[in-house]
Amino acid sequence: MSDRILLEAVIIGSGFGGAVACCRLAQKWPGQVMLLERGKRYPKGSFPRTPHSFASNFWSTVNNSEKHAKQRMDGLFDIRNYRRMDAVVSAGLGGGSLIYANVFLEPPDWVFSTNWPKPLSRDYLQTYYAVSKSVLGARPIPSAENDPRRQITRQQLFADFASADGRNSRLADICVFFGNDHHTPLGIGEQSKNRYGATQTSCTYCGECDVGCNVHAKNTLDLNYLYAAEHHHAAIIRTNCIAEKITPLDIHGQEDSTANGQHGYRVDYHDANSQPQSVFSRRVVVSAGTLGTNELLLRCRDEYGSLPRLSQRLGQRFSGNGDFVSIVVEGKRAADPNYGPVITQYIDYGLNDTPDNETAFILEDAAYPAFAAWYVEGLRPTMNPLHLLGKVWRLTRLFWRRLVQSLLNGKWSGSIVGYFNSLLHGDISFHSNILLFMGRDKGNGVLSLRNGQLYLNWPQTASRPLYEAMIACGKRFKDFVHSGTHIPQPTWAWPIRNNITVHPLGGCALAESASKGVVSSQEADRGQIFGYQGLYVADGSLLPGAVGANPSATIAALSEWIAEGITGIKPDDSLGVARHA
Repeated sequence: MSDRILLEAVIIGSGFGGAVACCRLAQKWPGQVMLLERGKRYPKGSFPRTPHSFASNFWSTVNNSEKHAKQRMDGLFDIRNYRRMDAVVSAGLGGGSLIYANVFLEPPDWVFSTNWPKPLSRDYLQTYYAVSKSVLGARPIPSAENDPRRQITRQQLFADFASADGRNSRLADICVFFGNDHHTPLGIGEQSKNRYGATQTSCTYCGECDVGCNVHAKNTLDLNYLYAAEHHHAAIIRTNCIAEKITPLDIHGQEDSTANGQHGYRVDYHDANSQPQSVFSRRVVVSAGTLGTNELLLRCRDEYGSLPRLSQRLGQRFSGNGDFVSIVVEGKRAADPNYGPVITQYIDYGLNDTPDNETAFILEDAAYPAFAAWYVEGLRPTMNPLHLLGKVWRLTRLFWRRLVQSLLNGKWSGSIVGYFNSLLHGDISFHSNILLFMGRDKGNGVLSLRNGQLYLNWPQTASRPLYEAMIACGKRFKDFVHSGTHIPQPTWAWPIRNNITVHPLGGCALAESASKGVVSSQEADRGQIFGYQGLYVADGSLLPGAVGANPSATIAALSEWIAEGITGIKPDDSLGVARHA
């Protein structure tokens, strides 16, 4: 089945690239822009929380012989396993914004001077950074001065560690809703419409940002860019639709793989019922995320032959953005990592301060949901059997002491309270810390198709000095809090030695020519794929290397820049919506 109406644009994907492109192009061409998203919509309260519902909250299109995996899963978390690198990405309307940790952080100037093409630089992109920052509502967490409930224990702990380690700790700008007034925050848990008309809840400090915010306190893309596109500019948004193939059209509107796209494109996709569909458009913006975009374009070039002009650089310069995570267990200082937004601050190690191209990274604090703390506590006996025996002995002794006291006093009053206090006090999470690192890895990975599947070759050894510097930092943190246990990410243990990235980048690198990259950095062809007209990329695959900082800010800024090139409209933070929507 196909729709022969020639749309102005089709957007594939709804992350920080696709959402920006959809909104801006729909402003230019209301009702003539369609967005295809492979995942579902997630209305308020729809993110799974129980073990049973969470078991289906993963994405899989591969059938195998195991009974529990026969059906395709269309959940939120898409986990990819490759040699030396695993990746966790998101499927859903809003893309990575649904599960990211909210940080909006611009990389320093020197990052752009290392491997970015002209004319791109931080100064050149500053206008676009500023606009996207305003739309996404990025700001530091409000002070606890007027509300003690806003006090986050780990903030002072990380600040003290930074000082002891000879570094600076800074509050991060986070894309979290605390009300529309950045000077006077809305009360915790109170609701209000944002400036685009979507109803949000002022952050409840639940620590559930990375598993989907059920109260809509995160400024996810479905509440700003996508909301404006759909509700104010009549964008056509179709979820549960997987793009399969892009083919140029000839002057008669027929498929022609030798054409350059000047007459438009046909996009083939499967809808929510797995039925084949197609749509025709003057232009296409591929924003399926680094893994999705590379896979789609590689298939179009190497499997279907529908886009044979694509650069031979396609798939090259892949980066995991230096992502690394460590856990420091049961220090002597309270951390309370189950309260507050996931990330509130960062410590700089050679990214902004005293730049170091070899081992530059940042360390960010982290929270995780309170319900996960119960799970961790349940694992405690397996991690430390002696601790279990000690606790059983203390509780047994307490029980008998309280029993004797109660019998002598002739009443049970207060006994049960003290018993439960002793049982629950001092949980493992309260004194543990999650350390989130990201930095400047070498960005020398290569994505390709192997046996019909996306394959990643990640030369990990070249980036080992960076990871070793991060591990050393984690050990210093362990010593600072007087912990006995520092655990680098679980997949780092020998013999696995796999990295985990939540920020896969590259493969469709911006460049000045097709001999150096896949997508044009030039002013006249912003974001356009070399060899084609009207075919663009706007997502993390554009980045020619690690930025060291959380990359969402740079992806959004680049997408604003590309959208301006397509539409000719200078972007502002109104998104074409009246202030009192």
